[in-house]
Amino acid sequence: MSFSLKNKSAILFDMDGVLYDSMPNHSKAWSQAMEKFGMHMSPHDVYMNEGATGHDTVVRISLRDRGYEATQSEIDDIYGYKASLFRSMPEARVMPGALDVFRKAAAAGLKILIVTGSGQKNLIERVQRDFEGYITRDRMVTAFEVTRGKPYPDPYLKGLSIAGVPASEAVVVENAPLGIRAAVAAGIDTIAVNTGPLEDEILLAEKPALLLHSMQELADNLEKLFA
Repeated sequence: MSFSLKNKSAILFDMDGVLYDSMPNHSKAWSQAMEKFGMHMSPHDVYMNEGATGHDTVVRISLRDRGYEATQSEIDDIYGYKASLFRSMPEARVMPGALDVFRKAAAAGLKILIVTGSGQKNLIERVQRDFEGYITRDRMVTAFEVTRGKPYPDPYLKGLSIAGVPASEAVVVENAPLGIRAAVAAGIDTIAVNTGPLEDEILLAEKPALLLHSMQELADNLEKLFA
């Protein structure tokens, strides 16, 4: 691998599809919620829109399917229903290899942050328990901290500000096209982990520095990347 983490001092992780195998639940919840409100969202649509805030996702699908932007009341109703469906589903497992990546990154002295478009409060609370000792709420950028979500660079720029490091000293771990686009737009080297059904080419089109296929693969190769 030609990519190196040698001069990095902070690592910023997306959450869904990176730290948790939660995207299948999100896919089902979005599909059912959109159907209830007269729109359609396929699994492919969900993965392509992953990383955007719930607000932006509803706006985008409404424009596509209905030709007009959803009202704030509609957005609140649709996302609220989607969130309730998500909470009712079986708890997503921690992604295999994720804790190993955290341990090795911390041992190498990297600051660890989470940058997610999620507003799912149960996952935001859970990640602080599952990754206790590595993550606290003040090291997280969520849908509640930014006005413009991914694919805008704002969430990752906020993460850099919290970490107190320039973009050149940070690395992002992302699984979603919009998330990779946001990180690259913020000037941050990005490792793509393709943990979903999208073709590699879709992620590579967003110009990540490296593409892997699981968090376990990242964990297994982290020492090499520091070499």
